[in-house]
Amino acid sequence: MSAQAQPADTASRGAATRLALFALRPVIAVYGMRWTLLPPLTGAAMLAMLVGAVIVAPREAIEGEVQRIFYIHVPSAIAAYLCFFVVVAASIALLRTRNLRFDAVARAAAGVGVLFTALTLATGAIWGKPIWGTWWAWDARLTSTLVLLLIYSGYLLARSLSDRGDVQAARYAAVFAIIGFVDIPIINLSVRWWRTLHPDPIVTRGLGDMALPNSMLVVLMLGMAAITLLALWLMALRSEVEQMGVRGDDLRSEIDRREAQRSGAA
Repeated sequence: MSAQAQPADTASRGAATRLALFALRPVIAVYGMRWTLLPPLTGAAMLAMLVGAVIVAPREAIEGEVQRIFYIHVPSAIAAYLCFFVVVAASIALLRTRNLRFDAVARAAAGVGVLFTALTLATGAIWGKPIWGTWWAWDARLTSTLVLLLIYSGYLLARSLSDRGDVQAARYAAVFAIIGFVDIPIINLSVRWWRTLHPDPIVTRGLGDMALPNSMLVVLMLGMAAITLLALWLMALRSEVEQMGVRGDDLRSEIDRREAQRSGAA
């Protein structure tokens, strides 16, 4: 490699790392509030969401009361996408820095993302049963969302089968996580590419053109805030657990090393 190519490559790596760190900045900020400000905020927002969904929001004229699950279903899907975005940002940072703290963040976010993806599918099934007459249909959006769940479940399984301190395994898993994120645009565009049972986007018709009445839109925004706060809080707590596990593994390795040295000296 030429002398000119090396600085350019270093600069591109530095830019990618800075971008990943910028994307992780909100998670880092939330991590500092995980025991103080975030729990009461999350609790208040969740209570407001439930009151809004059950009492404040009007009854939908066609679907009836079951439509109220919309205020949990849609925010859960958005929260899952947010979690997987954090996985990708942390995976990029891991590939650039080889710092296993980013692997812990990625694993934490993936676990929370899988949880919210499962919640999205479950609430969708509950909503779909009285509307479609079936709990599950091999619809394009449902199937691609199930694929997303399997992708990141596979990522978590692969990381659980390898040592948490194995940098090479973490890097391979990071590449897999980044590639798996491609499924999210497919999910969002599936209702436009194929004929599906799932309705077209119903929040907005276009830029600045809201399809929902204001009473429903306000409750949906409450739901978005509540579920997002819950996802961030869970990621912060799970990230701490993962990092404690890494520190515990390092401590055990250090104890084993010193025991081996002491046995050898004896």
